[in-house]
Amino acid sequence: MISKEERAAELYEVIRACRLCALAETRTHAVPGEGPLDAEVMCIGEAPGLNEDRQGRPFVGAAGQFLTELLAEAGLRRDEVYICNVLKCRPPGNRDPLPGEIAACAEYLDLQIDLVDPLVIVTLGRFSMARWFPQQTISRIHGKPKVVDGRYIVPMYHPAAALHQGALRQVLVEDFRNLRGVIARARGGDFEAAGAAPAVSAAWEPREAPAPEPGARADGPATPPAAVAALHLPNRTPEAPRQAGPRPPDQEAPAPTEPRQISFFDQDT
Repeated sequence: MISKEERAAELYEVIRACRLCALAETRTHAVPGEGPLDAEVMCIGEAPGLNEDRQGRPFVGAAGQFLTELLAEAGLRRDEVYICNVLKCRPPGNRDPLPGEIAACAEYLDLQIDLVDPLVIVTLGRFSMARWFPQQTISRIHGKPKVVDGRYIVPMYHPAAALHQGALRQVLVEDFRNLRGVIARARGGDFEAAGAAPAVSAAWEPREAPAPEPGARADGPATPPAAVAALHLPNRTPEAPRQAGPRPPDQEAPAPTEPRQISFFDQDT
């Protein structure tokens, strides 16, 4: 029987050789992701940046250093968390991902989620948030967990946003501190009371684009190569269960009773 480590190695090999979109022509290295395959927490960012493209590893620049600090606020070490991105290759100039590029990488992310089967997924930025919160704005829902497919999904600002806008730094720190409670509930199998973080209510609403809808590819075939099809993973088996109770149907986190007043711009990079 093929081990999880062997499946991951095969998947990473396919990703590094991928030519499903035009980003294969401009990348230095594809960036599959990294972390323990039994991680309870998975962080999903947007796309590799310049440093990630050079090293083939996710979150190794300034935003990655800040992410390490944020994880510590949640009581986690970086080496305890699985980290990856929606896109596996850097968009030129760090521009926003295109719909076709997101679609090209979607199968890879599906396989990574199935492989790790985390109790909690933290989305970092608008583009990873869009998978579970379409047409939502991150300034309204950041830090508010939702149960989807029997796991917590927690939308967060991208760490790079705080590097451009200092006001977001403390917002991220507080959201990651609140993540401690979400992880504890997930470990205990409590998927009923999601315990949402304080919502954002501002007198002035920033002009913010909603999370993008997944789009069809316009630059090539939407079907992944045959090597990917062979990597489909079964759900976690009873022989290797998570230490958590039954996972219920999707549900929104309860609304907070005392919203905190914050006003700021939203910018993900």
